[in-house]
Amino acid sequence: MSEKIANYYKTVDFKRYSSIHIGPIKEVLVINEIGDYSDFQIIGRGNNLLISPKCEKKFAILGEEFDYIKDEDDLLYVGCATSSGKLLTYTRKNDIASLEFLAKLPGNLGGLVKMNAGLKSWEIFNYIHSIKTKDGYIKKENVDFSYRETKIDTIVYEVVFNKSKGFSKDMQNEFTKMRDNQPQIASAGSCFKNPKGDFAGRLIEAVGLKGKKIGDMEFSNTHANFLVNHENGTFDEAITLINLAKQKVKEQFDIELETEIIIFE
Repeated sequence: MSEKIANYYKTVDFKRYSSIHIGPIKEVLVINEIGDYSDFQIIGRGNNLLISPKCEKKFAILGEEFDYIKDEDDLLYVGCATSSGKLLTYTRKNDIASLEFLAKLPGNLGGLVKMNAGLKSWEIFNYIHSIKTKDGYIKKENVDFSYRETKIDTIVYEVVFNKSKGFSKDMQNEFTKMRDNQPQIASAGSCFKNPKGDFAGRLIEAVGLKGKKIGDMEFSNTHANFLVNHENGTFDEAITLINLAKQKVKEQFDIELETEIIIFE
């Protein structure tokens, strides 16, 4: 039996680590033991984060002890440090259905579960059986979740999926195609959640902000709901664009845009 890995710290440069390439250099706790880390903010792979250089929060990521996939009977147990790509590959090799929408969806399982990630009507909680926190397993029906969010306020260490046979390569290809329409440069993914019955990208374009650039930050010409960094974009430039979109959409459509990006000031 392999020896358990203890918690440790590592230096993370968020300008390199985060997908939007903005942020400070910080010492980050790598968690390998289940416990109470209420003083820390879990950041996963940094795919939907925008962190101010002045941010004083304490950050942590799940470590190697939570990177695993266990297949038992009709359930699939996945550690929350496991990447979406690793899980997709496993389901493809083992002919497991329903998680094809993970194709080209970046991140670790912990982050994907916390924000109920997905694409259009496909979302991760559709297929979850339960989650594991420091207090044990919690059945899906006892978790408060909705479109692109949950009310989970603690670390999720493991997610348990209902398992059925029949991986669809056609579905995987469809999801890959959908995501190929997204910008291929540094961004934090979708900037805003889609309001009920509408699309954030359509609204941003309608108020004339598609392609709007401040410094090196821009609402992408490829997809207006992607805030992209052309190289040296800053936190302040990003926030200015986010606030501008909120203001204009509110003025013209009386809709309050809600950020999907998680912002730490």
